[in-house]
Amino acid sequence: MTSQSTESDGSKASASDRDPRPVTFRIARFTPRPQSERPARTNPFANSNPFATTGSRRARGRRWTQEYTIRIAPQRTVLDALLQIKREVDPTLNFRYSCGHGMCGSDAVLINGRPDLLCTATIADCLSASKTMPNAYASPGVVNGTPQVQPSQAFRRTGTATPKTAIPPSASHPDSVSDSTASDFSATDPVGTAGPAELSETTGLIDATHLTKTSNIAESSAVEIRPLPGFTPLRDLIVDTDAMFEQIQRFKPYLLHDDSSADSNQTAQAKAADTKPSSEYRQTPEELARYELLSTCIACGLCQGACPIYAGGEAFAGPAAMIAAARFINDSRDSHRQERLEAIDQVDGIQACQSIRACTRPCPRGIDVGEEMWKLVEAVKE
Repeated sequence: MTSQSTESDGSKASASDRDPRPVTFRIARFTPRPQSERPARTNPFANSNPFATTGSRRARGRRWTQEYTIRIAPQRTVLDALLQIKREVDPTLNFRYSCGHGMCGSDAVLINGRPDLLCTATIADCLSASKTMPNAYASPGVVNGTPQVQPSQAFRRTGTATPKTAIPPSASHPDSVSDSTASDFSATDPVGTAGPAELSETTGLIDATHLTKTSNIAESSAVEIRPLPGFTPLRDLIVDTDAMFEQIQRFKPYLLHDDSSADSNQTAQAKAADTKPSSEYRQTPEELARYELLSTCIACGLCQGACPIYAGGEAFAGPAAMIAAARFINDSRDSHRQERLEAIDQVDGIQACQSIRACTRPCPRGIDVGEEMWKLVEAVKE
């Protein structure tokens, strides 16, 4: 993964690798429980949601948080760091990735409480964001004694953040538990320069005011990585995305065109003569612009993990499925617009959306998911 320069000696590393620093990674680990041959017990008196997807998002198994400290340049991506950990420290670490360039969306995780892609999130951005930009998915932080609030047009302000000086390491993931054997594969500090935040972790708390007392961000901060919320974990950072793709498939993400709805005379004559239509289905630039950006969705699931309705376990098809439906609802070539609107106008469809617009912020393709969801709400009400 380390790129080399084109100089004559061929041994000099690139600029991104010339300044490696110790960086600590806190990674949520998960090992599923072996499947039992006995059938699972069912409670006939338990309340079940008829609109919920099949299966439970709560997988049974052993959960713990494990720390690794490695030397790596802050300009590298979090994916590079995980690959280095897997190759040099702990080969049992499991995570998913494919292209490594932010095009496949298979490496979606939760980094410092924010849904993001491993291959596009740099270590420097994660460390600086953890100190100066507290997010809506974790407890608010304090920098130089002043509570920091992250401005965003995607959220409506409903109050002020409460300053906190001590944050439990597992506050954003209540299911994680400490494990005494987690240090077996943990890398130690290679230079013995543990910062104040690392020393205070022995008491189980992190003093947020210590994060700004040193200029070396890699020695005073850590990157926390957890699986994407709202999805059933399979192992470590790998989650089951089948439910998301089933919901996308539910709304028929392909073009449906009835020849009788558009230029009917021309197509009827073509059918009678058993020949192809004389021209293709043309669009104006304005008609193309209505759905062109939506067609770039890579179904990474970041919007799903950011949605408090979907990630909270409620019965909701999810923003990714709604975007897939909107792509063809806005396509002028599709002749089943009304049927598609009726398909999403369900209790677990667009009706479940609360217009929080948290799904807009993490989209790697620049899609304003919250605005598109609101347009679907308006289209359904017409």
